[in-house]
Parts: sequence; C-alpha cells; structure tokens
Amino acid sequence: MGIRFYQVSTPGTRNRSVLDFKEISTARPEKSLTRWVKRAKGRNNRGVITCRHRGGGHKRCYRSIDFHRQKLNITAKVASIEYDPNRNSQIALLHYVDGEKRYILHPKGLRLGETVIASVDAPIIIGNSLPLRNMPLGTEIHNVEFQPGAGGKLARSAGTVVQLVAKEGQYATLRLPSGEVRLVPNKCWGTVGQVGNIDATNLVIGKAGRKRWLGRRPEVRGSVMNPVDHPHGGGEGRAPIGRSQPYTPWGKPALGTLTRSKKKYSQALILRKRK
Repeated sequence: MGIRFYQVSTPGTRNRSVLDFKEISTARPEKSLTRWVKRAKGRNNRGVITCRHRGGGHKRCYRSIDFHRQKLNITAKVASIEYDPNRNSQIALLHYVDGEKRYILHPKGLRLGETVIASVDAPIIIGNSLPLRNMPLGTEIHNVEFQPGAGGKLARSAGTVVQLVAKEGQYATLRLPSGEVRLVPNKCWGTVGQVGNIDATNLVIGKAGRKRWLGRRPEVRGSVMNPVDHPHGGGEGRAPIGRSQPYTPWGKPALGTLTRSKKKYSQALILRKRK
C-alpha cells in the first residue's frame, strides 16, 4: 500500500501524508465479526490514570481477529481486504468452505480470491499457518505464538516479520524485528509471510489535530516545567537537564535504560538481547 501526499492548501496539509488504500476492497466490516469495546483511555480498573496522554479520539468498532488459527484442515478464500482502525496493519476476511467467516492479519502479497489453510502439513505459501517444527529454516513468518495454543503474539504490527534461523530439540530459534534472538517451543504456530502495509511507518501526521483523532492528547516537555513537577524542570531560560542522563517524571532513568527484569522466567530463552 502506497502513500499519498496532499497538495498544500493549509498549514495542516503541508508535509502531511495518508495511505492510498488501493488494496482496500470494501469500506464496511463484516457485522458478525464486530463488537463494541469500551476504551481504557489510559486508566486502570479503578479509573486511575496509569498511562498519560490518552483519551478522546474517534469512535471505533472492534473487529475480532483470529490470532489462533485453530480452524484446521479447512481451506478458506480471501473475500476482502479491509481497513482496521484498531491497528496499523490491514485485515483480510476469510470465507471458509463450511460457511464460517473470520478475520486474519493481511500478509504482504496475499490477494483477493487466493486460498489459505491452517494445517500441520500446510505448504509454505503466504497466509498459511503451521507449526514452527514443520517450517524450513529461513522462513519469514508473523503472528507467532509464545506458548502452544496461546495465540499469536509476536510480529503483528504492520511490516513486521520474524525469521526462523534454527531448530534444535524442542525449541526453535527466532530472529525478532527488534534484533533479539530467542527460543520458542517448536510446537508453536506461525503464519507464513510478512505483515502487510509496510509503508505505515513512513506516514507523516502533519498536524496536532490528527493526533487527537487517534486518541493521543498533548504532551508537555519536562524542561519547561517547574522543579516540583519534573526532574528536568527549573532554571533560567532554556536550561539543560542538569543531571548525568534524562529521567522520567518520577525520577527513574529514561531513554535507553533497560527495564526488563533479570529474574524474569523467560530470561534464559533469550540468546541475544534486542538492540
């Protein structure tokens, strides 16, 4: 999917870009696969804001995505490719031969009318789903499980892809989009191909109002606050941070500091840390 630029007529259209939606085949979702979901807006179960700068935005209808691909040995035809407001990748509507309909993430190169299948011995074709142990080395996959039967968790964002680099014993070695190399049980399932809409990362928002449409509220830099409000605050004029490194509003190191716990149960499965 390509990118379309505006002819400059206002400050908000200068440098602004949007997707051209040439791959989209229909504007309305499958009604039986949609539901209403109340958005958290950065709040926890007590209503306390735990993630700042969230709220507002346009209403969204949630599309139920099949991340498990547990409908085995039944072929499905790609009936439509649709826009999903809840993610930056597109989704594909599958019509199974038994009449059931399901949404999946749209892989790059999967076209209307093509057939996909989820099976233990499925061929290595874009959109097919099968266990890691049955894939050849070097296969590019997405929507990969962490634990067998838990549903796909890895590589679900637009343009992401995971590469199968080794298989030994009960584990498969994967190279993740972040550069991390880790072990995953070879009974886990994945979908062949790269997630589509790879140009999503090149979009230019263009104006603050468009961020508000997406549910993002304004942020204020710590350097313009008072010392009581932020570790970077205070000083005369445009003062530097005043510390050896940047800090969060709560006084913890920020920007590049690793926060993953060394005692995490899956730490032993990481062979090389992310970049």
